[in-house]
Amino acid sequence: MVSEPTVADATNRIYESLQADNADLDAHIAALKAALAREGLKQAVFDPARLAQNNRSGRKLMQAYFRQRGVTVKYSAS
Repeated sequence: MVSEPTVADATNRIYESLQADNADLDAHIAALKAALAREGLKQAVFDPARLAQNNRSGRKLMQAYFRQRGVTVKYSAS
């Protein structure tokens, strides 16, 4: 039986996916959404320094893309 990823695991996979030109991003978002539900969290927190596009438009685009898939994204203060 495969263990289900934690929010931290799913978040790290999303960082890796973003660095790999968004490979399997939708699958990682779905895993993150499930992990958030299991842990009773309402939003995912990302470190802007680890993003491929760490500018305002890149962050807003990421928030919009994730929101369309049912995940609220917030950014940690660097």
